[in-house]
Amino acid sequence: MEVDCSSGQKRPIRTLYSKKYGVDLIRYTHGDANTVVYSSNKLDDTIRYLSLTDNKYIRYFPGHTDRVVALSMSPVDDTFISGSLDMTIRLWDLRSPNCQGLTNPLGKPVCSYDPEGLIFAAGVDSEAIKLYDLRSFDKGPFASFETLFSRVCEWTGLKFSRDGKQILISTNGGAIRILDAFNGSVLHTFSGYNNSKGISLEACFTPDSDFVMIGSEDGRVHVWSTESGMKIAVLDGKHSGPINTLQFNPKYMTFASACSNMAFWLPCVGD
Repeated sequence: MEVDCSSGQKRPIRTLYSKKYGVDLIRYTHGDANTVVYSSNKLDDTIRYLSLTDNKYIRYFPGHTDRVVALSMSPVDDTFISGSLDMTIRLWDLRSPNCQGLTNPLGKPVCSYDPEGLIFAAGVDSEAIKLYDLRSFDKGPFASFETLFSRVCEWTGLKFSRDGKQILISTNGGAIRILDAFNGSVLHTFSGYNNSKGISLEACFTPDSDFVMIGSEDGRVHVWSTESGMKIAVLDGKHSGPINTLQFNPKYMTFASACSNMAFWLPCVGD
C-alpha cells in the first residue's frame, strides 16, 4: 500500500498485491519512487523488482536458497545487497538478473550500505560486525569487531546514521545498541521498552543522527538522544498491536510507524 507522505493522509494512493509470492523487506530503488525491490515470504527466495505504476515485474533476482532476511539499496546507484539464511550476502545490479558478487560471512547475516555507498556492514551470528569495501569485498572484510549483549537476543537489522559515524543494531530482544562505525566501540545500549514476545522490532535514526527511535510491544514509540544516551520521549500512536516497523522520512519532518495500522507523526522530535 502506498500513502502520500507530503499530505499525511492515511488514504492509500494505490494497493498492489503479491498474493502468490508474499511480500517482505520492501525497498524503493535509488532515485525512483515508482519502482521497488522486495523479498518473498511464501513461494521461493527470489528477489523481485516491481513497477508500481503498472504493477508489473521488471526483473527477477534468483540465487538465494533460503529466506532473505536483509535487503539494502545503495544510496548512490542501482546496486543493492541482500543477506539470507543461506549464510551468504549477495551484490546485485537492477540492470541484470545475475548476482554481481557473493561473500560468505560465516554466519547468519544482516547487512546495510553506508550513507556514501562505498562500504557495507554485515552483522554476523548476532555477535560480530564486519565492514566490507564494495570495490574489493571478495577479499573479505577490512575491519571486524565483536559486540555481545548481556541478554540473549538475535540481531534483526543494521543501519548507519546519516552522517556515517554510528551503526545501529536492532534486535528481537528488549535492547538496541549504537556503535562507533570506525572502531566498533559501544556508544549506548538502549532498553526499557516492551518486547517480551521476541518480536523483530525495527529501530531507526532521525535524519540529523541526533536521535534513535524504536516501537514497542505496547504500541508506543521510544526516543533516545544519541549524544547523551538519555530517553527523551515516549510517544503513543494508539497502535492496536506491536510496532514492528518504524521509518523516518529523509525529506519531510515526519516518520511512520506501523503494526496492523499505520500512523504518521510530525513534527520532528527535536522541534
